[in-house]
Amino acid sequence: MTEQVGLLGWPVAHSVSPAMHNAVFRYLGLDWRYDLLPVPPDRFAEEVTRLIAAGYRGFNVTIPHKAAALALPQVKSITPAARILGAANTLVVQPDGTLHADNTDWRGFTADLLAQKVAVAGATCLVLGTGGGARAILYALERLSAAKIALVSRAPRPQAAGGPLLAGWPVAGYDDLAALAPAADLIVNCTPVGMFPHADESPWPPKVPFPPGAVLYDLVYTPPTTRLMRQAEAARGRALGGLGMLVCQGALSFEQWVGIGPPLVIMAGAAQAAVWGSARD
Repeated sequence: MTEQVGLLGWPVAHSVSPAMHNAVFRYLGLDWRYDLLPVPPDRFAEEVTRLIAAGYRGFNVTIPHKAAALALPQVKSITPAARILGAANTLVVQPDGTLHADNTDWRGFTADLLAQKVAVAGATCLVLGTGGGARAILYALERLSAAKIALVSRAPRPQAAGGPLLAGWPVAGYDDLAALAPAADLIVNCTPVGMFPHADESPWPPKVPFPPGAVLYDLVYTPPTTRLMRQAEAARGRALGGLGMLVCQGALSFEQWVGIGPPLVIMAGAAQAAVWGSARD
C-alpha cells in the first residue's frame, strides 16, 4: 500500500515540492507519494480530518494555513519553535491519529545560509515583510547572532504583530529604506512580490539605490532569478534565491515522516529541474 504525504495550502499548483519529494521516493525505492492538497480556509480542519482517516502519514502546510495548523484538534505536541512562531509547516501523523506540529522553515533557512557560507554573526540585516515567513527568518537571524535587524513593512508601526518574537525590533516603512539600506550586510525578502506570474515586480523602491556589495536572500524561488535578485547583482552584491531554503526545509520534513534523511543532491536536482522547467513554459 502506497504511503501518502502532501502539501496543504490554497493555492498550491505552483509548488515544486511534489517533484522533489517524489524524486527521492523513487530514488530510494520507497512506495510513498507526495500530493498537492488544495484546501480552502473554510474547509481546512474538516479536510485534515478526512485525510488522516484516509491514511495520510503527514503534511507540509503553506499559505494560508500555517497558523490554523496549530489549532487543529488532532495536534497534541508542538515543537518550541512552532509555538514561538505561531505557525507550523510540518505535521506528522502519529500511530494514534494525533498530530505532531513543527516549523522547519527557520532551520531550512539557517541550513542554506550555512551551505552558502553567508556570515550572519555581527551582521546588520534588513527583513522585508512582517508576515509568517518573516517571523521564521527573524527567529533564525537571532539565533545566528545578527547584530542588528530591522523589519520593513508596508504598514509600519512601533512594534510588529506576532507577539514577543517581533517585539522590540524596529519596524520601518519603505520610505525609510534610503536611510537603512547603506548599512545593510544582508537583506532578506519575505514578501511574495516578484513571484510568478508577477516576475516583473520588485519590493525594492526604484528610487532607492541597492546597497553595493550586500547579500540578498530572496525567499521567492519562482522565477529562479527575480527582478530583486537582478537589482542586487547590478549593485555588485550576491543574490540567492529561495530554492535552497525550500529544499532544506523539505528535507527536514521528509526525515520526520519517513525516519531517514533524504539525499539532498537528488532532492535539489529535482527541485531545480522543476523550477527551470516552469520558467521555460
